[in-house]
Amino acid sequence: MGLGVVGMVLAGCQKPAEPPADTRASAPAAAASATVSDQDVTEAYLYLLGRLLVLRQEQLDFGKEGFKWNEISHRDVGGVAWANPNLDVAYSEAWVAVDENSCTIFSVPKIEGRYYTVQFLNGWGETIANINERSYADRPAGDFWVCLKGANVQVPADARRIDLPSKTSRVLARVELGANPKQATALQHQIKVRASGTPAIATIPKTPDFSNDKLPGVEAFDAATVEAALAEPDINPGMDALQAKVRAVAQAIQDPAERERVDKVIHEQSQPAMQKAFESLGKIRDGWARPDVAGNYGKDYMARTLVDYGGIWANNQKEVVYFKTNTDGTGTPLDGGNTYALHFTKGDLPADHVKYFWSVIAVDGEKFQVIPNPKNRFLLNKQSKLTYGPDGSLTLYLAPDKPKDAPDGNWLPTPKGKNYHLTFRMYGPDEAVLSGKWFPAPIAKQG
Repeated sequence: MGLGVVGMVLAGCQKPAEPPADTRASAPAAAASATVSDQDVTEAYLYLLGRLLVLRQEQLDFGKEGFKWNEISHRDVGGVAWANPNLDVAYSEAWVAVDENSCTIFSVPKIEGRYYTVQFLNGWGETIANINERSYADRPAGDFWVCLKGANVQVPADARRIDLPSKTSRVLARVELGANPKQATALQHQIKVRASGTPAIATIPKTPDFSNDKLPGVEAFDAATVEAALAEPDINPGMDALQAKVRAVAQAIQDPAERERVDKVIHEQSQPAMQKAFESLGKIRDGWARPDVAGNYGKDYMARTLVDYGGIWANNQKEVVYFKTNTDGTGTPLDGGNTYALHFTKGDLPADHVKYFWSVIAVDGEKFQVIPNPKNRFLLNKQSKLTYGPDGSLTLYLAPDKPKDAPDGNWLPTPKGKNYHLTFRMYGPDEAVLSGKWFPAPIAKQG
């Protein structure tokens, strides 16, 4: 899942049932009305927040991170200074800008025997395309021209064209490290980006600055913010009614008394409703949770906002399925001072359910960053020196110190006296994972 400033996706959470009443699409309030209902405020807020989270990341990328349009940044392998890092891959990032006369060209090398993808997302956090051998089986390498839909640009016959619904896109490229990280890094650096022309690039809009623990209030509906947010097309069906509600709230708060009331509704109803939605997001088993949707959300804008909030830039589930928890198999919060075990039987190992790779990573419960430990061991995966039981089973251990009878390679260090979060990644999931029949083993407290 994504990178960037935000933490874990849906950390220890579950399915957003219909956030309050039905956040999916009831009739919009009349824009001319002097007031909007509490329900409409909440629906509008939870819809709009997803877009503001992406805009916040865009501002951070170009401000703090120093991104430049149509240039790719190859991240150093093993970097852990961000939330919920993916330490299985070498990854690169870019922001693409195109217009009616200019496309952006991605040159992708031939990559065989390891997972890779170049993922494109729009301004709402929706996955638009993936370049890999699954999406382009006949020609997964070479030049890909990324263009504005409808742009009259001549694309070379030996290139593939990918159309974007708007003039900008966020890109993440991932190359599996596998057993040969140096080779993966070399392939990563062969991914090149250039513009075919000189696109007209709009100024990045300024929207309210906020943190995940202090979300915006009524200022989210200020006219300039709403205009900037809704300028990005929402490609999903049924969103017109929600956008009308956003505009109705923006109109209503021009009255000072209504502005005060809406701010109170946001803090006392809308934001708590979002937090509560985490408790019912997706499928749950033995303490593990996985969202029903990721990367592509259809009408489920609430899930999109939650993913943008918790782990921006999620790919779709054809590529990867994430399981998350901060509790054991009984629903008790994980304690870093305890010893836990996950036992997988032969024939039902994580490796049996993926085409590419699996991993489990532990991060803290505050900034969702990896947990320092003397071994600098932050995850277990197929490259770990795992020891299997005589019967072919696999037991993974979570503990502050190596359990006496645990093989060293099967042990993931945890923080004493603190709750922590786990993410189980399954890349190239099989049908059992995709359908929800397979979940990671329950986390069982030992002793």
